[in-house]
Amino acid sequence: MGHGGNVIVELTTDHREVDQLLSKIEAQPVGDEQRRKLADELTIELVRHSVAEEMYLYPAVRKHVADGDVIADKELSDHARVERHLKDLEGMAADDPRFDPLVAQLKLEVSEHVRDEEGRLFPLLTAAWTPEALDELGDKVRTAKKTAPTRPHPCAPSTPPGNKLMAPGTGLVDRARDLLTGRGRS
Repeated sequence: MGHGGNVIVELTTDHREVDQLLSKIEAQPVGDEQRRKLADELTIELVRHSVAEEMYLYPAVRKHVADGDVIADKELSDHARVERHLKDLEGMAADDPRFDPLVAQLKLEVSEHVRDEEGRLFPLLTAAWTPEALDELGDKVRTAKKTAPTRPHPCAPSTPPGNKLMAPGTGLVDRARDLLTGRGRS
């Protein structure tokens, strides 16, 4: 499965990539530096994915899905918890005794969030919107991921218009930092 297509295909592809990164982390020996590098890749993917959902998916859910405000608020709450874990993980050495329990907690919360999105939210959105609208939303999500931040920013706004104004600038700074430090390159 590759990137492209409607928003459901795009985000489901992201979910599978995150699952693969979590599996790769678990496959490395405890304390191995490769676990740290993979955790950075995981963070980059999760943050980009979350920011794109917050910019475009959840506003669409609020507008077009019955009980959309309740659903979107729950998803944003999930994102906030995951982002706090990512912030705690940021810069932590792979041999730190807190590293593995934090990765395990992150995996649990991300897995629950993915099950909820794929099992409940995506079917509701598919029923509420036309295929053309879902395709357009997929394009917006892909575009947002290109400029989204790559590091956790738990205090940044998670809803429009604040997130749409802040995310591209924050993303630019994050990418510059990543380039200088080599973060995210295997």
